[in-house]
Amino acid sequence: MNHTDFNHLAVFITVAREKSFTRAAAHLGVSQSAISHSIRGLEERLGIRLLTRTTRGAVPTEAGERLLANLTPYYDGIETELATLGELREKPGGTIRISSHDHPATTILWPKLSKLLKEYPDITLEINVDYGLIDIVAGRFDAGVRIGDQIAKDMIAMRISPDFRMIVVGSPDYFARHPKPQTPHDLTSHNCANLRLSTHGGLFAWEFAKDGEEVKVQVPGQMIFNTSPQLLTAALEGYGLAYAPEDVVQRYIEEGRLMPVLEEWSPTFPGYHLYYPSRRQSLPAFKLVLNALKDLN
Repeated sequence: MNHTDFNHLAVFITVAREKSFTRAAAHLGVSQSAISHSIRGLEERLGIRLLTRTTRGAVPTEAGERLLANLTPYYDGIETELATLGELREKPGGTIRISSHDHPATTILWPKLSKLLKEYPDITLEINVDYGLIDIVAGRFDAGVRIGDQIAKDMIAMRISPDFRMIVVGSPDYFARHPKPQTPHDLTSHNCANLRLSTHGGLFAWEFAKDGEEVKVQVPGQMIFNTSPQLLTAALEGYGLAYAPEDVVQRYIEEGRLMPVLEEWSPTFPGYHLYYPSRRQSLPAFKLVLNALKDLN
């Protein structure tokens, strides 16, 4: 294969990963017509169709899936090596992409990693908020953040937070109009702010534990959101109850704007972990990220 063919392969991998000619063009900084030309040239060179266009984007054919699976490790290895060579300069640089959901992104990642941006102006930090259990390798992320019991076995994991507690809160105004729940099952008669999970499309069940008894309650409510900040806003404005990390709502409790309930039932969850493929350890910028996140305080 000539040099042009290798460029076509890079384009194919990007389109197959993004499942979209439009997103691939934006990612590579070229026109959609250039993307189409590259894919057409590669398919003509190989004599087989690799991608099928749909109303939603582009889907790899069976041959395309096979080619993608076989090429990806080599392609990622080349990108990693080039990034490593590029960082053999006076100061580390490059883009570090991390997938997380908003709680650790707001309370851990940004407070600790933002300091790197001032000291290392050549480092770009991208934090992508996503509630799905995504494949960070396929998504081309350097790392992801999950609670400790959700880490894939083939990943390296490093704890970046202590265990945390989830509690139910409501505003004084709401409790002036509604009785406080005494057990988790009482929540079924309250207006609760629900979180829809992108992974399965279902609503997140509120979890409770007391004296060895574990309870999950599918709570009712007029409000459904797909990120957690809106849950807190709804509770603060008196629309209903929210189920939130204690560290996020603590200041509102101290200010008297929210009131905790069912505290004896409030469960503790394993702390957050940063997880990543082993090859990322060789990148100087990524080493700085690891060092910044090691301190659990």
